Amino acid sequence: MRRATRQADMLGLGAARDLTADGTRSELEHLFLRLCRRNHLPLPAVNHRIASLIVDFCWVEQRLIVETDGYRYHRGRTAFEDDRARDLKLRSLGYEVMRLSYRQVVDDSVQVANVLKAALGAR
Repeated sequence: MRRATRQADMLGLGAARDLTADGTRSELEHLFLRLCRRNHLPLPAVNHRIASLIVDFCWVEQRLIVETDGYRYHRGRTAFEDDRARDLKLRSLGYEVMRLSYRQVVDDSVQVANVLKAALGAR
């Protein structure tokens, strides 16, 4: 049911928007937030506005952003260039940006958690 309602939301049908109590907009975002909880990471702000951009996850005090990039919406030249332009803008505002794929979030969650713990501790 969760996947069906999220898919409806991604297609613009509006059915899922009110059902995502955790603030996520996709299954990948939901899985990343679950990774944070399971690994006892401080919870980030979800779909947080920075200047004119909405970022997937942000630890505001540490100035760390995580973008979860599913292949479906981040493939192709335009998405590739847009993502890099976003990263440059966010870096110019003093943020570190980490981009994570679905496979990294799901299959390499221990490594992702360790990298995030180190980054959060160092910032």
